[in-house]
Amino acid sequence: MTTLDASVPRPAQRPASDRDNYLTHARGFLSWAFTLDHKRIGVMYLVSTLGAFLLGGLLAMLIRTELLTPGPTVIDADTYNNVFTLHGAIMIFLFLIPVIPAALGNFVLPLMLGAKDVAFPRMNLLSYWIYATGGIMLLGVLLTGGLDTGWTFYTPYSTTTNTSVGLATLAVFILGFGNIFTGVNFITTIHKLRLPGQTWSKLPLFIWAQYATSVIQILATPVLGITVLLIFIERVMGVGIFDPNLGGDPVLYQHFFWFYSHPAVYIMVLPAMGVISELISVFSRKPIFGYKAIAGSSLAIAIVGFFVWGHHMFTSGQSNLAGTIFSILTYAVAIPSAIKVFNWVATMYKGNIRLDAPMIYALSFLWLFGIGGLTGLFLGNLGVDLHLHDTYFVVAHFHYVMVGGTLAAFLGALHYWWPKMFGRMYNEPLARICAVLVFLGFNLTFFVQFIAGTKGMPRRYFNYLPEFTVYHQISSAGAFLTGLAFFIILYYLLVSLVRGRPAPANPWGGATLEWQTTSPPHPHNFPEPPVLTGPYEFSALVFDEEVGGYVLRPERAGGAPSGAEGHR
Repeated sequence: MTTLDASVPRPAQRPASDRDNYLTHARGFLSWAFTLDHKRIGVMYLVSTLGAFLLGGLLAMLIRTELLTPGPTVIDADTYNNVFTLHGAIMIFLFLIPVIPAALGNFVLPLMLGAKDVAFPRMNLLSYWIYATGGIMLLGVLLTGGLDTGWTFYTPYSTTTNTSVGLATLAVFILGFGNIFTGVNFITTIHKLRLPGQTWSKLPLFIWAQYATSVIQILATPVLGITVLLIFIERVMGVGIFDPNLGGDPVLYQHFFWFYSHPAVYIMVLPAMGVISELISVFSRKPIFGYKAIAGSSLAIAIVGFFVWGHHMFTSGQSNLAGTIFSILTYAVAIPSAIKVFNWVATMYKGNIRLDAPMIYALSFLWLFGIGGLTGLFLGNLGVDLHLHDTYFVVAHFHYVMVGGTLAAFLGALHYWWPKMFGRMYNEPLARICAVLVFLGFNLTFFVQFIAGTKGMPRRYFNYLPEFTVYHQISSAGAFLTGLAFFIILYYLLVSLVRGRPAPANPWGGATLEWQTTSPPHPHNFPEPPVLTGPYEFSALVFDEEVGGYVLRPERAGGAPSGAEGHR
């Protein structure tokens, strides 16, 4: 541990006054509603997506309560169909897709680049209001007859049901514009607003993941928008596009939908992978192993992910040749993901690992995403998929990848950047306990669903045979445990805003540029120009007892070569 001389120049550690940070330099609802500050927009996205997560989670609790016993438990069959549809739609479109790219990405991406803001601040604000508008419309389904099609809106049922498919599809159509605007903004920002000297090889891997995600958002989202718009047109005008009674083809809808929705998996997972690269490196105190391989694998996933949509349609009647090709491509897309996992494990090898809450979530991600990825290989096999298709095996696989992977990474990122975002430290011992509870509860919820699926339990069913009761009861118990952990997390994070100790600029020892500004950040991000270092150059840092966090070594703050590596 080191206490640096006060005369040594170094980045500011704490705001000089309340008016020196983005949270308090302007007050009132309008100062937030019409802000152009990417940090405030990120916080608005964060609050909105967490609200959607709370609602989607409560619906999940209702589902698991209903499935405690065969037959009606607390709701009837029609209500159940509405509940699981809205649970899926809210979680996918209002939480998982925007939470890391739009919420956390909006906050930290310009800071990581040493920029004052994103390239198009007004477009950034517009993207949030588009998200809010689409979200309100989607939630309006609750008041206008419900939605019972499943979150995929499969035809021909979605073109004939009397529920609020029209409002829901318009909501999804509008939400897509926000995703596209965010992708355009981030790509432009990464290309044009990097700190001088910050070459592509000096970008944090989270930036590479956001870049690859933005490419998918721009190229794939219009396909979904056009697809749901066609459903709306067919319902309103009676044009035969997907409805076979009108001369349409329902399988065509599946092609359109999954051409977007499988790349959409990587809109959720790629930013999560970028987060894991940051967390594992920082909390292992080692430069990331295989930087170029991880960066390149992000782009490879984004590209190959466009060619595997047909593995969702092995039972739809497509030819054996098409099924074989899609099966091979499905195995191929696993390769860049495996490269990442190998490099993360290699980074931890002989590292000085600290099991703070963000790192526990990162380790949880490796386990949960690993199970999700490996079980995806079963579903990518033509013969095996015929047996497992539309069973609880698919439910478990989907949740291990999308929720276990993306949610674990999000929780890790939220705890990692919480001190930077709000300038307060949370209760670390309680956070570690909750991280373990989330991990245990999630596995208890979904691992038994693999077993139930192999035994033939179909997904989306309101009722089931008595022989599946034990699996559903174990799953529901795990869901309640996970829900309890989430409420405790919400409690201590909110308490930290009032009673948490002030956070130093760099409590974890991260070497990326966002840790060189104050906590919370200055309204214009950096009160002094940041000093460019490698994103994983931990040798440039030393722990300073006076500020309670890490600072640049004096020679680096003055631009001189770095000395020996500093550990806490």
